[in-house]
Amino acid sequence: MSRLNVLKTYKIYIGGQFPRTESGRYYELLNKKSETVANVCLSSRKDFRNAVVAARSAFGGWSGRAAFNRSQILYRIAEMLEGRKSQFVDELILQGISKAAAEKEVLQSIDRLVYYAGWCDKYSALFSSVNPVATSHFNFSVPEPTGVVSVIAPENSGLLGLVSVVAPIICGGNTCVILASNSLPLCAVTFAEVLATSDLPGGVVNILTGTSKELHSHFSSHMDVNAIVYCRENKEEAKVIAENSSLNVKRSFTWNKDWNKEDTQDPYLILDLQEIKTTWHPIENIGIGGAKY
Repeated sequence: MSRLNVLKTYKIYIGGQFPRTESGRYYELLNKKSETVANVCLSSRKDFRNAVVAARSAFGGWSGRAAFNRSQILYRIAEMLEGRKSQFVDELILQGISKAAAEKEVLQSIDRLVYYAGWCDKYSALFSSVNPVATSHFNFSVPEPTGVVSVIAPENSGLLGLVSVVAPIICGGNTCVILASNSLPLCAVTFAEVLATSDLPGGVVNILTGTSKELHSHFSSHMDVNAIVYCRENKEEAKVIAENSSLNVKRSFTWNKDWNKEDTQDPYLILDLQEIKTTWHPIENIGIGGAKY
């Protein structure tokens, strides 16, 4: 007797939990033979709003952690991904990627997490400065996290593109809401399972599945989102995002890169999602008018 495969329903990831979409909608992911390989949630505006609430709640705790601790957690994510790499390879193959390309993508994703883990406690020293001023002050400029970042992840990279965008954002102390690839969504949800078991606090990364056509305007217009990163090539969507961002003074970035190349891992991606804070500290001006200790 032939049996039916038990297809997994890939849920979304909000606040460290795996709810179904509140809309109750899903879409069937088909392979090259037009066979259904999974059911994937079709997220709604309400799901996005719930994810933003979770990200905002997590921001204070995550940004306040020691940089070295954030580094440890990113490295732990890489460890967990390493332990489940065969599952990710299988999912990429299931979505039409060749075995060799799938294995390469998973290994690159692990290495990219390790790369940004190493930057967590270093980028601040690189991008900080002591500024010369004409008064009796020390003047320091230091980077601080922007806040909640919404991200429309690359469409043509199911795992590496997602990791390459998430890692610099959370490395810098931000929290985020991600819209995963619509055509290659499986690894994104499985990556959420990795995050949930890797000491990352719930709400730091929230992952939705669905269509950019439905959600891009909400990602760019929500008033409690501080920045948006757009990683696709739809010029119409990019225009709407830029317009919405200008209306509510939201920082907007377009990261269209070939994430397979090593030079796309860059500490300046961390800096994109940082605000520069300048502090003035009064000091005694020695040598003026005979002043001495």
